[in-house]
Amino acid sequence: MRILITNDDGINAPGLQVLTDIAHDLAGEHGEVWTVAPAFEQSGVGHCISYTHPTMIAKMGERRFAAEGSPADCVLAGLHDVMKDCPPDLVLSGVNRGNNSAENALYSGTLGAAMEAALQGIPAMALSQYLGPENYDIDTPFEAAATHGADVIRKILANTPPETSDYCLFYNVNFPPVLSGNVKGIRVTSQGFRQGTSFSVEPHSSPSGRRFLWIKGGNQRIMTAPGTDAAANLDGYVSVTPMRADLTAHDMMDALKAIE
Repeated sequence: MRILITNDDGINAPGLQVLTDIAHDLAGEHGEVWTVAPAFEQSGVGHCISYTHPTMIAKMGERRFAAEGSPADCVLAGLHDVMKDCPPDLVLSGVNRGNNSAENALYSGTLGAAMEAALQGIPAMALSQYLGPENYDIDTPFEAAATHGADVIRKILANTPPETSDYCLFYNVNFPPVLSGNVKGIRVTSQGFRQGTSFSVEPHSSPSGRRFLWIKGGNQRIMTAPGTDAAANLDGYVSVTPMRADLTAHDMMDALKAIE
C-alpha cells in the first residue's frame, strides 16, 4: 500500500510523527509512506487552497516534502507532482493536536486535506487527538491515537463498500481525551454541535495603540447530543464520522419546491 500523509500543524509537529508510525504499520514492509506537509502551521484554514499565488515545495528527505501552503495544497502537490507517477492508495491527515469533533470540523485544515483527497477520488481519513485533563500535560498526549490508530483505520477500510457517489467518502476520526488503556472502543457517530459555545474574538491594543483581535475557541468539554462525535469522545470512545463534501441541505429540497 502507498500512503500519502499530511497535517495542518506543520511538518515538524509531533502528531505527524505519530501518523508516520501509523502509516508505516498500515503500509507494511513492502509499502511506501510519502509525506507532503505544510512548512508552517496551518490550523484553522479549512479547505483553503492557494489559488492566487504559487506554492513553494522543498524535498526534506526520502519521500518527505514541505510545501508553503495549506493542507489541501499539500494533497494537490502530493497527487499531481510528488506522486504523479505512483498515486497513493490512501491519504491520511493528522494526527491533529486537539479535537476536530462537532463544529470544529468545519474549520479544520486536517479535514480540509482529507476532503481534497476525497474530491480527487482517493480514500482519505483525518485523525485528531482530543485533549483533556487526563492527557493534556503528559509527555505523549497522542498516546491513544498512536496505540489505536492503525487498528481503527484497518476496521474502517475493511467495512467501507465500493464508492458509488460523485462526492467520495472521507472519514473524521477523533481519539478520546484519555490514556490508551482507558479507550472504551469505537463509535460510529454523526457530527455533533456544542450548544452555547462558538469561536469568538478577544481585542487587544499594541503599545503603539493599534487594535488587534485574537480568535478564541469555545469550551471543548461541552457534551454534544447522544450518538454524535464529541459525546462519544468525552465518554472515552474513538468517534468515526463518515463525511462527504456535498453541502446540500437535502431536508429542505421538498419545502422549497413552492418557489419553482
